[in-house]
Amino acid sequence: MGRLMFMSLFLFAATMSFAQYRTDKVYESLYDSETVSYFKKHVSYLSSDALAGRRACSEGERAAAGYLYEHLKKAGVDMLVPEYGDEFGIVQDGGDTLVSRNVYGFIQGYDRTLRDRYIVIGARMDNLGINEMTVDGKKVTQIYNGANGNASGMAMLIELAKKLSTNSIILRRSVIFIGFGASCNSYAGAWYFLNRAFKDTANIDAMINLDMLGLGTDGFYAFTSSNKDLNAMISRMEGELQPVHPVLTAAEPYPSDHRAFYSMEKPSVMFTTGKYPEHNTPKDIEDIIDYDSMEKELEYIYNFSVNLTNTEGPIYFRNPETPARGPAYDDVVPYFDCDQRPMFLNSADPRQFMEKWVYQYLRYPEEAVREGIQGNVIVDFIIGKDGNVTDVRVVRGQDPLLDEEALRVVKASPKWRPGRVNGQKVRTSMTISVEFRLEKKGTGKRFGIKK
Repeated sequence: MGRLMFMSLFLFAATMSFAQYRTDKVYESLYDSETVSYFKKHVSYLSSDALAGRRACSEGERAAAGYLYEHLKKAGVDMLVPEYGDEFGIVQDGGDTLVSRNVYGFIQGYDRTLRDRYIVIGARMDNLGINEMTVDGKKVTQIYNGANGNASGMAMLIELAKKLSTNSIILRRSVIFIGFGASCNSYAGAWYFLNRAFKDTANIDAMINLDMLGLGTDGFYAFTSSNKDLNAMISRMEGELQPVHPVLTAAEPYPSDHRAFYSMEKPSVMFTTGKYPEHNTPKDIEDIIDYDSMEKELEYIYNFSVNLTNTEGPIYFRNPETPARGPAYDDVVPYFDCDQRPMFLNSADPRQFMEKWVYQYLRYPEEAVREGIQGNVIVDFIIGKDGNVTDVRVVRGQDPLLDEEALRVVKASPKWRPGRVNGQKVRTSMTISVEFRLEKKGTGKRFGIKK
């Protein structure tokens, strides 16, 4: 009897020891915080094979929209769109129209003087979808699951909405939460929201973009395009106790929906953990996500959002002394409003102009290199009906040395193919962010400009 009891106790202890040191996901999840558990749930679904990479205008993107709608509503957000989002069409080169969608709602601010002003917090919903190819005579399907790009951002949006909704009594401005459709198609969802869907665009004070936030061990960054007001807020928060602080970077980590807000002259900040080896590959799957870092980022972004929402005065996009263009420019059409957008070297994508012209011919001023001056210069200009670039000016400067160089390069631009509205050529306005970035000392490079 005693021997049997001993053997039973031995087997029980061995079983407990085995369980104690198991490392598979089932047992790891026992130690997850509630927030981490929710993050895992969101990312697991949004980056699953069932959603087939969430290509813009696909059923996978539609499913992601439905998921986002459901969880924003559960979080207490007043939804402003149907269950599967506010639909819009994207005209393809062959003339076919594909349907994408935005999902959004809001939390009402309490301050009578500021509750009709808005802070927009957004995350892109789509990714690259699938790629079908033939290998050794067999059809192979690759899925671009997009766990970090951008299931992580959508998960952050949902959990941030929960926290802000729970504490809505302290929010002076109203907050709009939005998942952007067709972001990979030149930020079509963001453009549609700003130019067609939302009627109070003038009342948007600032935008927070959440994109690729799942790899915090590789860094956590804030990109503001050197906006002085947003930079000042981030700098002030450096003196506060936070679980993590972002690195304020002058280098744009990744082009995303904040660019559409820049075009509308809305101050914007992009929070991200930056590019990574699995970016835009089939290896961007749930296993690479660092959920514990995401939880720390959530706490910081929540505190930043509260501070931004409760800012007393205006949040400026341009220097206050930079005047808006006068009546002589009433016939000028914004770039994104053109039926046929202006084209540079046969491309309507603004990145073509940046990569093939601006960054090819930009010269970093020697004095700025010696003084360690870097940052982004916001420049706007007019593309005339004849394709010439005119009326170039700095909207938000960084330093006279950098400002002058940015103006020089843009003013020297070759002709564009002009934009059209209703088939007629129009004068078109464009706003770009010209980046000057110094390499770290010891690299042997004088400067590096991201292309």
